[in-house]
Amino acid sequence: MEGMQKGFELQGAVTAGMDESKELSGSDIDPPNTAPAVHGFTENDRRDMHRMGKNQELMRNFRLISTVGFTTCVMGTWEILLTANTQGLIAGGMAGLFWSLCWCYVGQTFIVLSLAEMASMAPTAGGQYHWVSEFAPRKYQKWMSYTSGWLATLSWQSIVAADCYIVGGIVQGLIVVADPNYVPERWQATLLIIASAIGIGLFNIYGAKHLPLAEGIFATFHVFAFFPVIAVLWAMAPKQSARAVFVEFTDNGAGWPTNAWAVMVGQVSSMFAVIGSDSVAHISEEIEDAGVIVPRGMMWAFLLNIPLTFGLLLTYLFCIGDVTEALGSTTGYPFIYVFSNATQSRGGTIALVVVVLLLLIMITISSLASSSRQIWAFSRDRGLPFSGWLSHVHPSLQIPANSIIFTCLYTILLSLINIGSSVGFNAVLSLTSSALMATYLISIGSVTYKRLTRQPLPTARWSLGRYGLLVNCLACLYAFWAFFWSFWPNSYQPTVQMFNWSSVLFSGVMIIAALVYVFWARKVYEGPVAKVRW
Repeated sequence: MEGMQKGFELQGAVTAGMDESKELSGSDIDPPNTAPAVHGFTENDRRDMHRMGKNQELMRNFRLISTVGFTTCVMGTWEILLTANTQGLIAGGMAGLFWSLCWCYVGQTFIVLSLAEMASMAPTAGGQYHWVSEFAPRKYQKWMSYTSGWLATLSWQSIVAADCYIVGGIVQGLIVVADPNYVPERWQATLLIIASAIGIGLFNIYGAKHLPLAEGIFATFHVFAFFPVIAVLWAMAPKQSARAVFVEFTDNGAGWPTNAWAVMVGQVSSMFAVIGSDSVAHISEEIEDAGVIVPRGMMWAFLLNIPLTFGLLLTYLFCIGDVTEALGSTTGYPFIYVFSNATQSRGGTIALVVVVLLLLIMITISSLASSSRQIWAFSRDRGLPFSGWLSHVHPSLQIPANSIIFTCLYTILLSLINIGSSVGFNAVLSLTSSALMATYLISIGSVTYKRLTRQPLPTARWSLGRYGLLVNCLACLYAFWAFFWSFWPNSYQPTVQMFNWSSVLFSGVMIIAALVYVFWARKVYEGPVAKVRW
């Protein structure tokens, strides 16, 4: 890791001019403003905020460890993969799930490297839409930035809803374990989703000052809870053969003409598990010395999650037992079947599931924090209706309380769809991967354009140096690959319930965004670049 850090972390500017190593001189950036000192507000932070034309409104109380903890928890890679692997098991089987995780991690690495550098150039809570506004061709900056903002808002709001949905579903699964006669109802799941959203929202508002400490605790639990879970499975569960885990690609009900085709569709489970590194960018304005700490935290969290994720997946696959029975579990979650099959004990199963449930609650707390900051930043630039209310910062708590409330309300209102039909609710949740990948593609594509046309880029204290163009191009290729496959249905001949409605919803949201832009936003939305001081 130290070698990588030395290779990628250069002190100085990164530009895409005639000489990639050319530095911007101090005269190229206006001197920092003289605002009163804010807790954790370093001179570099002051300079970055001044260059971007932003005022410091939030308290900077995150340091490196708490930043790594925050990003690790939002990603929650091994927990998310454990609880959301059904699609991969159905389309591709055990081998498909394993190998798709391998190439998804390789591709995502280039995306994370690219995001880390852009976060060093412009450490702002806006993230992707801000970077697009700065780096896209001048002619297209405004509407490309606006589109990226809507996509990021949609994806992060849906991520919180998806996390609450998983939490509610696992609670119902626990009840099934405790009482096999219990029949889960959708309205009950909706109430559990609502309860999760309210509880997590209250923590984000009234526990905000303690969030950095909480993130350190969450990260510790994230690591140390991993070991008892895999130890129990290795010690007690029946084992699969290595051939079944690594070589035997299977179609367990998806019905695709070939196993290769099935694996391509099933890789969405792995894609969803490894996304989310941009979460830390959305709390940039609450991190001390963000221009360096944000990219470091992003990379450390991503790399630390890799061994845990592969360790969990290999344990899970070797100990899964009968895949068909796991997929048909009455709890609705294959991993609960695996725990039950291993322990042969109702109490042991409940204990293991509760550990995973607590971890998922922690993940959702962190996801809501990131999501609310993203929508706050976009509203600050007048990218959404009711921007004045959404961008308000609570004077005493120093947090975007209204954005937190909105995020909770979005999840609550969305969960009501689940009462009438789980199809519509799941369709919205399926947008998380496609919308987020679209923001990666647009933002990284914009900085790639800058490099290809040899235009100067802002100072980056965490830089890809001469490898920047190569890394950016590979990131764009993977982002396009993931975006393309995220719209495919899980089965070859899908029913209404099995169809992937994300393509329809994605198009619908883009049409709504276009209408809002034409009739309102184009008159008030200038994009962050309008305030940037070069």
